[in-house]
Amino acid sequence: MRISTKGRYSLEALLYMALLPRGEYASTRSIAEHTGLSDGYLEQLFIPLRKAGILQGIRGPQGGYILSLPLKRITVGEILRAVEGSLELVDCVKSKPCPVQKDCISRHTWWELYEEIRDCIDAITLFDLVEAYYAMDTQEYAI
Repeated sequence: MRISTKGRYSLEALLYMALLPRGEYASTRSIAEHTGLSDGYLEQLFIPLRKAGILQGIRGPQGGYILSLPLKRITVGEILRAVEGSLELVDCVKSKPCPVQKDCISRHTWWELYEEIRDCIDAITLFDLVEAYYAMDTQEYAI
């Protein structure tokens, strides 16, 4: 599985928004200025995130975007699926029946791997990432 820039940038932008004071709206321009991401690309990424119910947008001079749900209810898996689509590693893991499924000796391996990845990304929330971000400042690094 390879996560594209859609997934990586969406996660970075939403983490930036999660670090803002509660209830504060952020424009794609301000997000772009603080993260180094492209303003236009963020606009494209926010379309599926809004459709998934992760973001809300408000137009106007005081408008922008805000997270629709509490941080503990937004998982990395939801974010990635919203912008990347299906995260199955191989076609035979999808819900569609595979023509050689009964005789395939590796399908079980792919399914197990997919379940582990899915369970992992669905267990990590934006709240967890915010906590990890703040923990980075308090950790001491030694070589």
